[in-house]
Amino acid sequence: MKDVSEPTGRAVRAIVLMGVCGCGKTEIGRRLAVALGWTFHDGDDFHPPANVAKMRSGRPLDDDDRWPWLDALARLLSDAFSTDGGIVVGCSALARRYRERLGLPHPLIRLVHLDGAADTIRKRLEQRAGHFMPTTLLESQFAILERPTAEERAIVVDVAAEPDAIVRRISAAVLPR
Repeated sequence: MKDVSEPTGRAVRAIVLMGVCGCGKTEIGRRLAVALGWTFHDGDDFHPPANVAKMRSGRPLDDDDRWPWLDALARLLSDAFSTDGGIVVGCSALARRYRERLGLPHPLIRLVHLDGAADTIRKRLEQRAGHFMPTTLLESQFAILERPTAEERAIVVDVAAEPDAIVRRISAAVLPR
């Protein structure tokens, strides 16, 4: 595991990649985890079957649907503090209240917002096959998106760049200098 430190000198144990569906959380998360020697966890894998069915049918989740999912991810993040390795978690975390439910901001977790233009992301969704999230829900995702505040100390990355360039940008922002 690479030593990833915050400006405070405390070792970062987790990175949360947030953003709307189709922004690249899974692809960037996998690549970033490899680059850091960490483990990647896709937040989609933590959704209960009822949430997946609801989204697959084109209906957006509400907060009551999200709370158990976010609680499971919060436990995953908390457990990372007691292990030797770090984790990268892809989770939409679109609203501030969702990030707070995950325990953010936290000195041992870095938040990364994979941000991009709606047209860019829509094109990616239209080309994506085999995912339960239909393109029709993208608008609802942008509607609830609350970009991170300065207090949240998020690293904001434009997803129009190539995946390897995005991984380098994130790594450079979290690795000690």
